Amino acid sequence: MATVTGFEGLRHPRRTDLKQFSELFEPLFSASSDEARRQAAAALSQCQHVPQSVALQIGNAPISIAAIFLTRSASITDATLLQIIRAQGPAHATAIARRDNLSVHIVDALVERRQTAVAPAKTAGPVAAVAEQRPPEATALEMTTAKLLREEKLRSDIKALARTTRQAPPADPIIEPINTLHEALLVRFARSGEANLFAASLAAALSSSPELGERILLDISGQQLAIALTALDMQPADSLFVLSALYPDLTERLGGATRGDALLASLTPETSRARVQSWLHTEQQETAGTPEHQSYLAPDRGADPRQTAARPEAARSAKDIQQKRAFGRGH
Repeated sequence: MATVTGFEGLRHPRRTDLKQFSELFEPLFSASSDEARRQAAAALSQCQHVPQSVALQIGNAPISIAAIFLTRSASITDATLLQIIRAQGPAHATAIARRDNLSVHIVDALVERRQTAVAPAKTAGPVAAVAEQRPPEATALEMTTAKLLREEKLRSDIKALARTTRQAPPADPIIEPINTLHEALLVRFARSGEANLFAASLAAALSSSPELGERILLDISGQQLAIALTALDMQPADSLFVLSALYPDLTERLGGATRGDALLASLTPETSRARVQSWLHTEQQETAGTPEHQSYLAPDRGADPRQTAARPEAARSAKDIQQKRAFGRGH
């Protein structure tokens, strides 16, 4: 959804931005297909500033759509989670139980939800007759003790589940071919020179963080972006247009072709997917708490064609800084 991609590109949205996004999102989300809603939920699960009305709408969607958002979103509040737990069934509660750092209020609500769903069967036959003969005080004490034991066991089970989820190694990244919507957005933002929105759309196509999209775009040789587009199986004509629009040096002709043609011809989908998977895998490790140095894209950076060997090192550094600033202004 283009609305979601544009919103993701806002690093520090104002209150009016949040209100406008909420008003636009709710009818669009309701009218979209399940696949489009699933993609929107996955994208917004990585966003740090989702309005709570939007979070509630996604969380109340069918579990096949809401699961990734309920499990991963850091922007959803406890109050919204409590509403979803009370309104939805066991599948939604299970997804919420897999979240990291569950608060005491959420754990208690999950315990209460489970107790309500699994009501104790009524005592019948001889057992009932024995129970009727017990003193009321003893029966009440036994029921209270049993309830406390059940609650404690449920709390332990939920915490163990949360720990298991956190300790599980991340699955190998899967790179899906780019869909028509993301391809159209990349071409549009490259044509208009909107670098921030382009980086956000690229990150959405790769199912990565916005920071990875920005780091790929800041490689002024264009090689990292060419690798990413090849890994996504983008149409060659669209890939060449995007590279030429963002990196004008790639339009320089070499014989019967351009530098951009030569760059794309030097890449294969298999090797490009392997490189992008290594970027995504490193990013997963950083998210899981085992950060690596952010220069992991450096080996895939090509030489800047605008630099010559005769230039002093200081002049090259100044040129690099100038070019990066130009991209930051949406050049």
